[in-house]
Amino acid sequence: MTSAPAIGFDYRPSRLPARALSTVAGLAVIAIVLSGAPWWLQLLLALALLAMLIRTLRRLSRSVVAGVGLAGERWTVYRADRSEVPAVLASSRILGSYVLLRLKTADAVEPLLLAADNSDADLRRRLRMRLATLQATKPKAHG
Repeated sequence: MTSAPAIGFDYRPSRLPARALSTVAGLAVIAIVLSGAPWWLQLLLALALLAMLIRTLRRLSRSVVAGVGLAGERWTVYRADRSEVPAVLASSRILGSYVLLRLKTADAVEPLLLAADNSDADLRRRLRMRLATLQATKPKAHG
């Protein structure tokens, strides 16, 4: 049996979580306005919500991961500073056509969402197949 070919890809954060969060924040502002609270409290709450939204969107847009490689069962994270770090797959989830990976390096756990806006369908399909293969070959815990 031949080994599976290596998979490598450049990574940039998906805009999908930022869009969803902005939509929820917009709905929260509407709820604040319709709450019947005094205008100054509404303004204070809306400004606090806006500050938290901006802070979270900045954090979501910054990723230290520039690329990922998978050869056999070995994961490698390529950082923005061009350093190469070995990683372990902490967990993975398939959400429809999206792939969510959590790669654990020596100093952090990097969550990576591969969606239609930051990866192509073929890459996500190959990753789903490889993750299924890795899951099938993982030894079962007896308990």
